[in-house]
Amino acid sequence: MTKLDQFKIKSQYLLPKHFVSRAMGKFASAEAGWATQAFMRWFINRYKVDMSEALHEDPRDYATFNEFFTRPLKAEMRPLQADKDELAHPVDGTVSQLGAIQGDTLIQAKRHDYSLKALLGGFEEDAELFNDGQFATIYLAPKDYHRIHMPLDGTLRKMTYVPGDLFSVNPLTTENIPNLFARNERVVCLFDSPQGPFAMVLVGATIVASIETVWAGTVTPPTGPRIHSWSYPAEGLNAVNIDKGDEMGRFKLGSTVVMAFPKDMMFFDEALKSGDRTMMRTVLGQLID
Repeated sequence: MTKLDQFKIKSQYLLPKHFVSRAMGKFASAEAGWATQAFMRWFINRYKVDMSEALHEDPRDYATFNEFFTRPLKAEMRPLQADKDELAHPVDGTVSQLGAIQGDTLIQAKRHDYSLKALLGGFEEDAELFNDGQFATIYLAPKDYHRIHMPLDGTLRKMTYVPGDLFSVNPLTTENIPNLFARNERVVCLFDSPQGPFAMVLVGATIVASIETVWAGTVTPPTGPRIHSWSYPAEGLNAVNIDKGDEMGRFKLGSTVVMAFPKDMMFFDEALKSGDRTMMRTVLGQLID
């Protein structure tokens, strides 16, 4: 590891991450005119954002940086490719880790494991659903499309806000800060599907100004010191049903999605491995009959 990398990691512990992230959030949501336009153009050039995929290609069409960052894609850009017996990728991003959950243990990176129970907010009954199952962690880089979509048809069972830190989730910090995904602020969503339950965990990070879901709107900020959970009915007017491939949430500035599936429910595409690029609505894996 270089001295610069060591400095970057140490600075993560010292940086007032919540303050910086919320301050950036205020700027990102402000209609700041020329300052907003200048920052968007710098961001596009710095991170090589492909605006040809966006519904609105011209940065001048976005009044705020948040509007630009959560930009929708052209309808034809990501057709659903997963069949009824397949899972769909939920995001454009990069596979951080994927594979088997060993009891209650997930792999964060080489030399670093963490607890499924801790990731899901400390609820033993939720973690037990996925013991010895399968998981995938996908990192969204700044250039990526930042809306999150469903891997399967799902009915929302429970949403939990878990307070925490806001460490960066880039590959360097993921490989060097223990329990990163179980330490950071996050929103845990548990769904039921015809094939069984699954979890989608939206993990916050430094500069992530907001995590939203399509049914609740902005979940964070504001933040708080306590875990909050909301339960949802399986049927009726208040039930939340979302089809495979449809949007379920979004990040305002990028982060990571962790998915968990029960034992003997599915297996991942054999060619998929850590470091691979993912494209939303393409095939993630196969359901087991």
